[in-house]
Amino acid sequence: MTGLGSPDLRKRCALSVGMLLIAGCNFASDESAGGGRGEGPGGREQPLALTPREELQAGREAYEEVLQEYRGRIMPTSHPDVVRCKRIVDRLARAAEIEPLQREIGLRIRGYVFEWEVSVVSERQVNAFCLPAGKMVVFTGIIPVAGSDGQLAAVLSHEMAHALAHHASERIARERRGGSPLRSLSYDRYQESEADHIGVFLMAFGDYDTDEAVAFWMRMLRATGESQVPELLSDHPTHRKRIEQLRKWAPQAKDAKRAFDEGRIAPAGAR
Repeated sequence: MTGLGSPDLRKRCALSVGMLLIAGCNFASDESAGGGRGEGPGGREQPLALTPREELQAGREAYEEVLQEYRGRIMPTSHPDVVRCKRIVDRLARAAEIEPLQREIGLRIRGYVFEWEVSVVSERQVNAFCLPAGKMVVFTGIIPVAGSDGQLAAVLSHEMAHALAHHASERIARERRGGSPLRSLSYDRYQESEADHIGVFLMAFGDYDTDEAVAFWMRMLRATGESQVPELLSDHPTHRKRIEQLRKWAPQAKDAKRAFDEGRIAPAGAR
């Protein structure tokens, strides 16, 4: 649900979603309804706990809780930081609707509704997160680290990728199945890397320079340093690992966008 830090905040958001399940959400038993097993991004196995309707409800209610928590620190919609974030999110959301892109990165979004909305909170945290179905929060502390629109797009596309890939629903499903803490951390790191991968493709199809994703994480490394926690014990890849992966994925995303622009990736069913 979050890609850039604040484990306590992430746990609170997960708890908000989890409480909805305790309150009586019905788990779907068939894949067509959105629950159960199925193929996730890239065709991998991805158990999901929430149907599309439940995912939308969970996101809406958790978002309201977050807004209540930060009441008084939410920037007005006319503030330049809010206008900037909304403009970038709108552009990335249009990219997410491109069907050949959905196939390129293996998204499973048929039947789902995404309500892309962003609030900016006056808070020194270098952080942002996206709840199920697209409700987002950006803390002002991250905005100066993202020195350009392209770098801010790297942050926001990563967060949107968590929603598009149903990572919160998957996390709930995996927690219900149990497993060791180390295995859980491994899944969390995988989701973070997957969000980086999906996010850089969203950037490319939104006509942002994907090299800006690499630039952002280099700035993050300089601004915050590397965590002293070994990666094996962390729920995030190291900054250096992300930079290494994004340097590989950025040109792949550019190539996919070029192929789309040149008509070499056609919509499904096109001749």
